[in-house]
Amino acid sequence: MVKKMKLMPKSFLVRTILLIVVPLIISLTIVANVFFDNHWDRVHATLARSLAGEIATMMKFIDNDNTKALETMTKSVGVNVSINDTLKRPTHTDNHNMIAGPLANQLRSRLDREANIYIDRPKRLVFIDVPTKDGKIATFGTSMHRIYSTSTEVFLVWLFGSMLIVGILVTPFIIAHTRSIRRIAKAANRFGRGLDAPGFKPSGSREIREAATAMITMKERLNRYNRTRTDMLNAVSHDLKSPLARMRIAVESGDAKPADLLHDIDRMTEMVNGYLAFARGEMPEIEQVTELTPMLLRTARDAAPNKKIITDFPREPVQFYARPMALARAFANIIENAARYAKKTIKITEHDSDEQVEIIIEDDGPGIPDNKKADAMRPFVRLDEARGRDTGGTGLGLSIAQTAIENHGGQIFLEDSSELGGLRVRVVLPI
Repeated sequence: MVKKMKLMPKSFLVRTILLIVVPLIISLTIVANVFFDNHWDRVHATLARSLAGEIATMMKFIDNDNTKALETMTKSVGVNVSINDTLKRPTHTDNHNMIAGPLANQLRSRLDREANIYIDRPKRLVFIDVPTKDGKIATFGTSMHRIYSTSTEVFLVWLFGSMLIVGILVTPFIIAHTRSIRRIAKAANRFGRGLDAPGFKPSGSREIREAATAMITMKERLNRYNRTRTDMLNAVSHDLKSPLARMRIAVESGDAKPADLLHDIDRMTEMVNGYLAFARGEMPEIEQVTELTPMLLRTARDAAPNKKIITDFPREPVQFYARPMALARAFANIIENAARYAKKTIKITEHDSDEQVEIIIEDDGPGIPDNKKADAMRPFVRLDEARGRDTGGTGLGLSIAQTAIENHGGQIFLEDSSELGGLRVRVVLPI
């Protein structure tokens, strides 16, 4: 089986240079062809026509033996004329080459005899031998510039020079661009092995910086994910150990009471359900068109049936793509937390804009001190001073909400409610 040839190089640097240089070469080649097709023909035809006309006129003076007029004209046009009996010339003339061809054609149409053209390239001279009527040879010598325009050479120099300049200017930027990508690749390789990349910062173009920032964010989420899983295992072992030990002692001592055992079992069930809810918080879900207002109303009715619910929703709530089950769990945890500590009232507000949706849930409970708001977002952390001993809980409510909201690209903020005096949870979700 014949293998296909892989002409495209694997290196991003080489590919980028080719992406710039190849179109440049093609465009300059097209420009060169257009230039030569127009400029070469017109300019060199004009030069050949002018010199051929002068030679034809001087040949008439030679044939008519008008020496004075011939001398006057040779001085004025800058052409040297000599008449020789014989000359040693190369056997091959330049009548048919690209430079002398137009002049040969013009002389052929103006003279009744064949003229031979010889070009001395090192000296940049051109010689035209024309037979006279008396059998001699009239030789006309002049500069090659009379039949060849140096603008062609200048054009070619500028053509390739501009290509070289573009290559010199572009290459450092491409190398810097590639270096930024290589840094991202090295950092990603270290992140994949569970190592940090000290000194790694987003650099390069905006798109590369965005990719690097996204990778750093992904690394932070993975670290938080690993820490959370570790904390969950520690919490499971710690929280279940106490009731299991208490139940074992009660059974072995014969003091076990069904009510106490059921209380411990209910508490263990609550903790296990909390852990399972936390684990389900990052399960994949298909995005759907979601409207938050009915979701918040339903959640508030179910989570806080004994509290006064105040709502402030827009007349036409915005709809956007989201994972409704994850958001429902998030808001359920926030509202349940508010219902657990609120005295009487919970207020839910929704503000819509073209770019985001802002949900504010506040209560008239004791709130959370500023120095403990960060701890409240950590999983398995219970703020005992902010709650009664009988409230229970696993310390996962706000952490589950934070995970779901951040998975939607949003943010959650814990603030003080200036209106109700308790905790104010502000959720911002992009549309």
